[in-house]
Amino acid sequence: MTRIHQVLATLSYGDAIGHEVLGIQRVLRAAGYESEIFVETADYRLEPLTRDYRELVDASHPDNLLLHHFSVGSKASRTAYALPDRMALIYHNITPPEYFVGVHRTLARQCFTGRRELRGYVDRCDLALGDSEFNRQDLQDLGFPRTDVLPVVPDFSHLDQAADRFVADQFDDERTNVLFVGRVVANKKIEDLIRFFHAYQTTFNARSRLLIVGVFSLFERYMATLNHLVCELQVEDVHFAGHVSDAELVAYYEVADLFLCASEHEGFCVPLVEAFYKQVPVLAYAATAVPDTMDGAGVLFDDRDPWHVASLMDAIVSDAALQDAIVDGETAAVRRLQSKDFARTLMGFVDRILGSPRAGGPKVAFDFWHQFDAAEELEELRQYRPSAYKALPAAP
Repeated sequence: MTRIHQVLATLSYGDAIGHEVLGIQRVLRAAGYESEIFVETADYRLEPLTRDYRELVDASHPDNLLLHHFSVGSKASRTAYALPDRMALIYHNITPPEYFVGVHRTLARQCFTGRRELRGYVDRCDLALGDSEFNRQDLQDLGFPRTDVLPVVPDFSHLDQAADRFVADQFDDERTNVLFVGRVVANKKIEDLIRFFHAYQTTFNARSRLLIVGVFSLFERYMATLNHLVCELQVEDVHFAGHVSDAELVAYYEVADLFLCASEHEGFCVPLVEAFYKQVPVLAYAATAVPDTMDGAGVLFDDRDPWHVASLMDAIVSDAALQDAIVDGETAAVRRLQSKDFARTLMGFVDRILGSPRAGGPKVAFDFWHQFDAAEELEELRQYRPSAYKALPAAP
């Protein structure tokens, strides 16, 4: 029987791609397919659900179908490319590397090489799927001949639990809470969030705070610039919460009076619809996939002048009737999103791929598998005999 496996660089805990990968596996297994998740790295909480990408070589078969989640260049990506299995690409977008130059060199390099590698899949894939119309258009612009949209239908079950009481008691007071949820990385433009909030706090509402919820542990240099900006502006009550549990996330949404997003580059942006689901008015910068994700709900802005954004924030927060109207529109958008039959859409694409002529096979260098074996031997040496590994001559 045809096996349908998924392969990706890393499986992270609690992010949109991770939720989608696990959801796809549930659908495939429910349909009777054998389906495993092959990764290069995984969060320790998800490792038992995954297999090492090098095991994919033994699991490979020309009749199999690989669903390749592409968001950054990786060894897992290049290995999957070289196998004889049929392939469908699920594209989560690649942040332009210039956002990370001077902030995170490794990530800048990965984004650059990922964008370059992506072009190699134009003739390799039977179908290229974007998880938003913005991402599908990006694939089409890159020359992929067969594209479509596998919509993101977020699972909101993690937001239906009781809120963490410590967080709720800490921030549920007379102050206005302005919330952002997402990784603290440069494309999210956290510095603009701080400037917008500073203008709002000093001009309209001194009794307000900014809550920024999202991991920042890998971006210390960027985080340092943000802390410097907070000190330079002398803005008060800016809280970086870091990575939080689901119960804590629920509490942050429930104490929020406004969700503010200044991000310049998004492939979808799940926290926007999470805020919709938790009935928090959303004010967001109209860039990349954000307008499509908001689907006519919430409030969009395209003028990044801090005073202009602050005036919009005040107009929403100070008008209860306007807040109700915004939340009504957001609730309707969530219903439209939830009405999409993800399982049926996914299986429709699977049937379409398996019932169509396959794309051309992989085009790899004659010594690719020799290099693959050599790399695996070096990795074993690095893990089990690190002193011998370090004694090897430096790369030219």
